Amino acid sequence: MERERQRGRLYVVATPIGNLADISLRALDILRSADAIFAEDTRVTRALLGHHGIDAKPRALHAHNEARAACEVLDALEAGRDVALVSDAGTPGISDPGARVVHLALAAEMDVVPIPGASALAAALSVSGQQGPFAFLGFLPSKRAARRRTLEEWRKFPHALVLYEAPHRILDCIADLADVLGGARNAVIARELTKLFESIHACRLADAYAWLAADSNRQRGEFVLIVSGAPADDDDHAEARRVLAALLAELPVKSAVKMAVTITGAPRNVLYAAAIEMERARER
Repeated sequence: MERERQRGRLYVVATPIGNLADISLRALDILRSADAIFAEDTRVTRALLGHHGIDAKPRALHAHNEARAACEVLDALEAGRDVALVSDAGTPGISDPGARVVHLALAAEMDVVPIPGASALAAALSVSGQQGPFAFLGFLPSKRAARRRTLEEWRKFPHALVLYEAPHRILDCIADLADVLGGARNAVIARELTKLFESIHACRLADAYAWLAADSNRQRGEFVLIVSGAPADDDDHAEARRVLAALLAELPVKSAVKMAVTITGAPRNVLYAAAIEMERARER
């Protein structure tokens, strides 16, 4: 009890992901009473605080200064000051800055208190229709080769995959998802959640690229993508798909499929569908 009175608490506070009304009463109480607020972008947080009538001057803690700012947070906690940590939107530490300072606070045996609330991850999952376990991949690598390597590592995962994506990479990301994971999987494209132009679209992964490309407005905003898990027979055709990909580099689709069927014994319809997906991805 003596330690608790002498040292401050670190509050990890979830903030709205779009609609400014999506914040809990408890979060507002913490933001009003905290001795210091550390924010990913002080301009964004000042707008949120002002909207709710909170007069405070947040300090910056973002990806480029987290190591230095974390020391400031720990110094404040040691001095008995309570600190609120927020990101631009959603919950700090989940594809946002904050994990490092929380780790250091826990290592120093500080009190770390979650103030739950909005999360794009949870919001998208709640309207996806996907049940059971899932894996959260955050943002995939921005470069195509690295992105495809990461997806290949998860290709056999039997449960849903959830990831974030930025507007300028959404088409490339969707193309790689369909090519590496297979277009037959179900996909949910959640865009601008809780904001004015929110949209949630469900389709086959093979059809997702065309849907996005049909209207440039569909490519704007921040995305949460959810893709269903690998089908039970995915392993059965993995080698056949690799053989097919090699043959397609040298042969027309019809010939490549015929030869792949002969070599691997995989069903022709499965390999033909895979060949069409590979060719479409190559043309994009």
